[in-house]
Amino acid sequence: MNITYNNTTYTIPKPFTECYFGSNPVKEMTIINPYSNDSVKLPAFAVAIYDTIKGAEHTEDYKTMQHGITWFQKNFVKQYYALLD
Repeated sequence: MNITYNNTTYTIPKPFTECYFGSNPVKEMTIINPYSNDSVKLPAFAVAIYDTIKGAEHTEDYKTMQHGITWFQKNFVKQYYALLD
């Protein structure tokens, strides 16, 4: 699955293609790191992937978690460092 946001096309890998990206997957949202209070803007599709990563962390699904982290490191570097590093 591909989504275009800010003139860049992002490939959404499985299992994240099963995420619900909302009615407007490129709508920008602000996410705050609960530990550092750093905040970043992300499109809704990236927020859905972030939420899945955090859910996978809580359920100890480390394969899904690492897959999502790797995707973030490649596609949203600044946001990765603010939220997941």
